[in-house]
Amino acid sequence: MTTGAAALLTVAFVVAAVDWFAVGTGRTPLEYACKPAATVAFLATALTLDPASGTERAWFVAALVACLVGDVLLMLPRDAFVGGLGAFVVAHLCFTAGFASVEGSGVRLAIGLGAVALVAVPLATRFVRAMRAGGQSALVGPVVGYVVVIGAMVAAAVATGNGWAVAGAVLFLASDALIGETRFVRPYPCGPVVVMVAYHLALAALVVSLV
Repeated sequence: MTTGAAALLTVAFVVAAVDWFAVGTGRTPLEYACKPAATVAFLATALTLDPASGTERAWFVAALVACLVGDVLLMLPRDAFVGGLGAFVVAHLCFTAGFASVEGSGVRLAIGLGAVALVAVPLATRFVRAMRAGGQSALVGPVVGYVVVIGAMVAAAVATGNGWAVAGAVLFLASDALIGETRFVRPYPCGPVVVMVAYHLALAALVVSLV
């Protein structure tokens, strides 16, 4: 990793930590500033590091831009959940394309798909039941589609055999699973903070996996 990239990654973590504080203490204006700023810093890090694959980096940059759009949509005062979901679908498709652009293993892919299915199917079933019980049946299709896409991204990360990529993908899945749990099933006192911590650590790990 270049010196500039390392410095930008440090900035990203500092801004992310401020965002965690803002979310935990209900400082909405500070959150509005820091949440997208952290993603921009991770994006800048990806642009300045020396990647093992330029093609993979290009896909990851596109994914991080989509994440930035999703960040903004999901923190708007009005409910733009479906729009935010769509932006992150694009992000996961780009991450998946990035993983597919480097050499992977069919055996690891099969293992990844099996492991994801063991987690994603029960989660999706739980969320679908909660959405239907809560009168949100219109969201069933988008949410199930999202689970399929992020599951494919995690499996593609496992196929690469890159530990940082796997960690980032799993953290992304964990963050989004908690979003679904708190939105559709029941809220947790520290849920929003844990979501953001897992999300930012996921972005960091995915960016570092490029080196």
